[in-house]
Amino acid sequence: MKEQFLSSSVERERDYERQYEYLVLTVGPDDSLPEARRRLVEHSEYGKWELERSRLYMGGGRRFWLRRRIISVQRTA
Repeated sequence: MKEQFLSSSVERERDYERQYEYLVLTVGPDDSLPEARRRLVEHSEYGKWELERSRLYMGGGRRFWLRRRIISVQRTA
């Protein structure tokens, strides 16, 4: 199982108004699917990630794209 963060400069055509950061979770065909589900649940509950897309490949591999909104803090003082 492999996790990869995509930089915040990555923009999708429908995300031009909002900025998101992306996390890609790649699960090989030999990896445990319950373990991958557990990781997805942990990321969504504790890291505030949401599942944007999932893909099942011909060899049995899976790839999940998670995203979360980048919160820009503005100084008030």
